[in-house]
Amino acid sequence: QMADPFLYHTGDRSGYGCLGHEVQIEHIKAYICRPSFFTDKAVIVIHDIFGWMFPDIRYIVDLIAGHGYITICPDFFKGTDPWKTTDHWADFADWMKHHDPTKVDKEADVVLKYLKEQCDEKKIGIVGFSWGGMAVHHLMLKNPQLTAGVSLYGIIRDSEERYNLLNPTFFIFGEKDHTISYDQITLLEEKLKQYCKVEYKIKVYPGQVHGFAQLKPEDMKPADKPYIEEARKDMIDWIKMFV
Repeated sequence: QMADPFLYHTGDRSGYGCLGHEVQIEHIKAYICRPSFFTDKAVIVIHDIFGWMFPDIRYIVDLIAGHGYITICPDFFKGTDPWKTTDHWADFADWMKHHDPTKVDKEADVVLKYLKEQCDEKKIGIVGFSWGGMAVHHLMLKNPQLTAGVSLYGIIRDSEERYNLLNPTFFIFGEKDHTISYDQITLLEEKLKQYCKVEYKIKVYPGQVHGFAQLKPEDMKPADKPYIEEARKDMIDWIKMFV
């Protein structure tokens, strides 16, 4: 019996008043936030198992938009239920079968088309958390239209193909994340060194658990705050370097 992987307490959260608005793109709903000035750069944010409406993820969208990017978080669950804190962990494997983070290509294409046609975006980055981190890892292997990616605590497991990234990708992990073993991170590092032909980076943040980087300021514990802020700055810096 594995431990529950999503131990960050989603119940103990402060509310959040979003700065963006919702749009409908073909068969997908999305949350979008634009900076106050024109830009031809965009970032797609991929939510975790709690879905596109979860306040933490919308906070991240607004945060990235504040750095000068049209930022969009599509509903990659296509209107189906996200995982809820009241759901039973015994059902998680079955839920994951119907929510595969490596089957996001069609939705990503729809959003990329929208960003290029509606917003005239030239460079598009992608950032994903947990489930979304796995989706980012997958998309950075498959979709050359994505200029750069940041995958936060998501690894595609057990596949030799997972190392030949198409564009610069940054992998962020928490040292105390019990869903991702240190061996997995070491293996990722060794194999990327061997196969990866583009720029990449792996960074492990001391003492941090799964889900640490998407907390809103008022939900952070003082001891974790410096690491959360550092991870966020690193994430934005990576995007700024390439997008």
